[in-house]
Amino acid sequence: MSVKLKLLPAEQYKGVNQYDPIKYYYWPVFGRMYRRRVELALEQCSGGERVLEVGFGTGLAFPNLHDNYTEIHGIDLTADIDAVKSVFEPMNIPLFLKKGDVLNMPYEDNFFDTVLLVSILEHLKPLELEQAFVEVRRVLKPGGQMVYGTPVEKPFMVFMFRMLGHDIRDEHFSTEEEIAAAAHRIFSKGHVTGMKSTPPIAGTVYTVGNFIK
Repeated sequence: MSVKLKLLPAEQYKGVNQYDPIKYYYWPVFGRMYRRRVELALEQCSGGERVLEVGFGTGLAFPNLHDNYTEIHGIDLTADIDAVKSVFEPMNIPLFLKKGDVLNMPYEDNFFDTVLLVSILEHLKPLELEQAFVEVRRVLKPGGQMVYGTPVEKPFMVFMFRMLGHDIRDEHFSTEEEIAAAAHRIFSKGHVTGMKSTPPIAGTVYTVGNFIK
């Protein structure tokens, strides 16, 4: 099922810090790629009672998640929770948000239908990936799914980071191959799909994984 990201007007998002990429979603060309990577991850989310978004940031995905889940939970290390709630609760999107870390999540076992991580896992060190996936698997219901999205590290991606004023090595510590390998070690069932660049001159620039407990 094709999903279109329900972007709000840029000025409506609150709780944005200097590291949040929200502005990039509105750019010509690059913006389409930013939106599409989230849409691909959302297309893999199968719906249910509870979803957890790890690293929810500005809450970009919340309106779409609200279409398919009864409860939206979120955990983030730096987000301004009250500011984010002030954007979405007037839209009748009930939120259950907490400060916290994917390596040690404050949730009971077998609690979520889906755990969503968009552009989060590359920020972990390779040795932390399995710990994160064990923790995600713990909080998922039997048959629940983990959906993640992560960029493909290649010269084009490094160039894009430079164009945006960032050094990729300061922010990305694990490659898409390391992330997929760790996921396959912890989850017995799953697959990874790729997203081509726009225009498709740079090949696959983003991957989306869907793994089942």
